[in-house]
Amino acid sequence: MRTVLGEISAEEFLTDYWQRKPLLVRAAIPGFNPPIDGDELAGLALEDEVESRLIIGHDWQLEQGPFDAERFSRLPSTDWTLLVQAVDLWVPEVAELLGQFDFLPSWRVDDIMVSYAADGGSVGPHFDYYDVFLLQGHGTRRWQIGQHCNEHTPLTDNPGLKILAEFEPVDEWVLEPGDMLYLPPQIAHHGVAVGDCTTFSIGFRSPAATEMLDDLATELLSRGGSPRYLTDPPLTPDLASGPIPASYVRQVKKLILEALDDDQLLAEWFAQFMTVPKYPMLVDETGEQRSASVRNNDGSISHFDNGFKR
Repeated sequence: MRTVLGEISAEEFLTDYWQRKPLLVRAAIPGFNPPIDGDELAGLALEDEVESRLIIGHDWQLEQGPFDAERFSRLPSTDWTLLVQAVDLWVPEVAELLGQFDFLPSWRVDDIMVSYAADGGSVGPHFDYYDVFLLQGHGTRRWQIGQHCNEHTPLTDNPGLKILAEFEPVDEWVLEPGDMLYLPPQIAHHGVAVGDCTTFSIGFRSPAATEMLDDLATELLSRGGSPRYLTDPPLTPDLASGPIPASYVRQVKKLILEALDDDQLLAEWFAQFMTVPKYPMLVDETGEQRSASVRNNDGSISHFDNGFKR
């Protein structure tokens, strides 16, 4: 049976493409009828609770929402893009698109961002640290992909945006309605609207190690338990004015690793962490639901919904 991956099976995609290399799928959703258009997207961008941005011109000037109708009336006829985050939380028909990606863990999903671009509109050449499926809505968009990037890749000084200082395209395609481009993390890409168009970006959570360590430290503190303390290695008078000995660093590392040496604790914390709603304050309004399951040491399974064990 044909899926959103076209002729590629889920097993082949996960083995050969996921987090490895891009994949273009023509007619990923044949006859795709976008569940939201540009006017409706602009309507969402008027709301205080909705996260939205405008990016204008070829120098990519950023404006943060919410916006008012008068702002949209003053936009130029070309070269701008409206982006609205988490449209799946506000429009059930957009959320239904997530069913097309059931070959991936649901707790990995971040949100569906929808963009509307006038002719020539783009967000500039950039890269992300997460996986994304770019599904073309109405109209067409030219996508170029380029080099592999990392934290050392030079960026421009555009405030609030991470525009690449240098972009080296190696391939390009024009996507029609229903076409889809998968991009793994850290691949440079640049999409430019060819006429007015909408694009649905299905993004996946990819938290940074520092973010996870910060949250885990809070969890460890909340659980209490017997504290572990730093002790001195054998000391000599010359250490009083010298640099910190490597033996202290080794002991600190040992203490931290001992605190983490509990697979059940890590599994439960990770399930909580990955199921925390994107906008916790709006759960009642949006009905956002994130869930995951963890197998316990005794073989039983614990379920976590919106960051809480049940």
